[in-house]
Amino acid sequence: MSTGGGDLSQFSMLDLFRMEADGQTQILTDGLLTMERGGGDASTLEAMMRAAHSIKGAAAIVGLDVVVQLAHGMEDAFISAQHGQLQLTPARIDVLLAGVDLILQFSTLDEAGLPAWLEQQGARISTTMNSIAGIAQIQSAPTLEMPPPAPTPPPPAPPALEAAAPAAAPAPEEAAPQRAHGGPRAAQNFDRLLALASESRINAHQMHPFIAQLQRFKRNQANLFQALEQLHDAVVRGGDPALIEQSALTGQKAHPLKQFMLEHMADIESYERRLLGVSKNLVDEVLTLRMRPFRDGVQAFPRMVRDLARSLGKEAQLVIEGEDTLVDRDILARIESPLNHMLRNAVDHGMETQAERIAAGKPALGTIVLEARHRAGMLSIEIGDDGRGVDIERIRRQVAERKMASAAMAASMSQAELIEFLFLPAFSLKETTSAISGRGVGLDIVHQTIREQNGTVRIESVPGAGFRTFITLPLTQSIVRALVVDVQGEAYAIPIVKIERVLKVPQSEIHTLENKQFFDFGGEHLGLVSAAQVLELGQIGAGAAELPVVVIGAAQRRYALVVDAIRGEQSLAVQALDPIFGKMRDISAGALLDDGAPVLILDVPDLLLSIDKLLHEGGLHQLGARGGPEKRKVKRILVVDDSLTVREMERKLLQGRGYQVDIAIDGIDGWNVVRSGDYDLLITDVDMPRMDGIELVGLVKKDIHLYKLPVMIVSYKDRPEDRARGMSAGADYYLTKGSFHDETLLDAVFDLIGDAGL
Repeated sequence: MSTGGGDLSQFSMLDLFRMEADGQTQILTDGLLTMERGGGDASTLEAMMRAAHSIKGAAAIVGLDVVVQLAHGMEDAFISAQHGQLQLTPARIDVLLAGVDLILQFSTLDEAGLPAWLEQQGARISTTMNSIAGIAQIQSAPTLEMPPPAPTPPPPAPPALEAAAPAAAPAPEEAAPQRAHGGPRAAQNFDRLLALASESRINAHQMHPFIAQLQRFKRNQANLFQALEQLHDAVVRGGDPALIEQSALTGQKAHPLKQFMLEHMADIESYERRLLGVSKNLVDEVLTLRMRPFRDGVQAFPRMVRDLARSLGKEAQLVIEGEDTLVDRDILARIESPLNHMLRNAVDHGMETQAERIAAGKPALGTIVLEARHRAGMLSIEIGDDGRGVDIERIRRQVAERKMASAAMAASMSQAELIEFLFLPAFSLKETTSAISGRGVGLDIVHQTIREQNGTVRIESVPGAGFRTFITLPLTQSIVRALVVDVQGEAYAIPIVKIERVLKVPQSEIHTLENKQFFDFGGEHLGLVSAAQVLELGQIGAGAAELPVVVIGAAQRRYALVVDAIRGEQSLAVQALDPIFGKMRDISAGALLDDGAPVLILDVPDLLLSIDKLLHEGGLHQLGARGGPEKRKVKRILVVDDSLTVREMERKLLQGRGYQVDIAIDGIDGWNVVRSGDYDLLITDVDMPRMDGIELVGLVKKDIHLYKLPVMIVSYKDRPEDRARGMSAGADYYLTKGSFHDETLLDAVFDLIGDAGL
């Protein structure tokens, strides 16, 4: 095992042996399983030979003669296999794995308990050593007359899970020296580092309003210079030489101020970009301290799957993909038991026997794939097998027989609705209780464990073709990606993983039935609930033309939560609430927004319970406009940009504030569109094919009908000369994409033309 080159003086020689054995036995286990699947080659044998040799040398140093002999016998076997004198059959691999188990158990014992353990396990040790020494004589299925390996206790699991899925294969605990690095002191240091890094990020974001104020100052300054120029023109027309000279002198003194502002605005925006980048990198690096590769939590699973399958008369292999995917160490520890349980389910109930698989036209060897990936800022884990899958009709019958739904209702349920029953407590398709697992037994515990980590779990099945489990989790519990919304003037955050959809619902699409309001959502009548009422913040005011809605929940408990406004998505450093508050209803934690303002993170499962209670009591408020808002003419904006991403982003931002937005794909297209429509603002890029933005601005400002149209340039070019060129062409505002923020664009638009309505 790599120790990272740190200070090892704090460890005894036996501690160092434990570290060595932990890493080398994993190489042996992985190599033997690879050889059994027929995927090994000369390099695999070489790696295993070197691992056995390393263990032998380390054991000799600390005086573990038994381990020396075990490792020596295994080394001889690998050398014989390298020379083609020995074939590693499954039976021989069983013997070698038994030796690996013994070495691993040696590595977990302390010095005080070693003599007693050696005396107690003497017969087993002797039998294993003799079997390894005579491994060449083993030809067929294993018939070793020795007691089964006494497994090392697995990592702690929730009591219900342990009862449902007892260990069947060794899953060694981490050696004491490794655990020593993750104590309370280390956790406190991490929390302090994260708090400081988050504070740095917040301070960086507070540059944004300062820069916005400077932008407004620059616009006011530009108006002042324009007034000075007009005054100078008037003085020249008056013909007074003294006044003309004084006016010219005033203009000369004012010019450096204009140039100073242009140059320093670019410097400040560049500084903001660097500050934001450094603060983000700092937070990322601090979080990396808590990250571990996915393999650290699942390295024992391939062996467990292999041994469990053989004990059931089956053949199965586990293929792990995405082993290097980084996961928060706390999350990794907490999901180990659910993953273990799902894999046991797959082997015990999902995987057929060899004869059944061959009869079904499948390979005799069953395959389970465990994959971990980062997707959309979340940890995505998929478990899929090529077994028999779940009998959907059996679920349907069980639902009806257990009176969980009427026969008619059960008959009308879709496959997705029926599979949800597998997550209910004690719902099982097995007729007898298994000591190992059962598809459905314990899935409620798996579901609950994943939910406690702010994750979701979904399952799919194709009868006869396999079963798949999809788990989505945050990458870390320290940082949560959340959607920030406004409710009655207060900011609240909803974890992204708990949100199904965000949309706006027109008043015309809202219907009322039995005093409950709903709208059509993909063919489903989705109920509307006021967030203000659920959080007890008062009654919602008169509705707007469109209601911002956040869809939460699943299946029959899916609701559309109506909020005042959607601010956008942020990554928040989670801060636990002071214990003095106890468990606050509908609230899980607190955080600070990018601008430093506090925000409460909503507890979505709690929120769903509160909504259920309101529905049961019949106390939901009516949403929708009272008398309807006054009709106003909506201002129109033309966005000209050759980048699909940029123009769509700008369009959505502006439409979100109520503006009517049209788009054009380049300068020529923009020139044709702007002359044919009545627009209140033109927003254009600079670098575009056919006609660039500077030319477009020049044409607009020279046109007798368009010269008063406000123009904003949004460009990646942020040099002072680029800005000067744009302003000289007649642009009223120059915004760089490098310093682009949602509110920066919206503030600039508001400054130029006001809000969306006249």
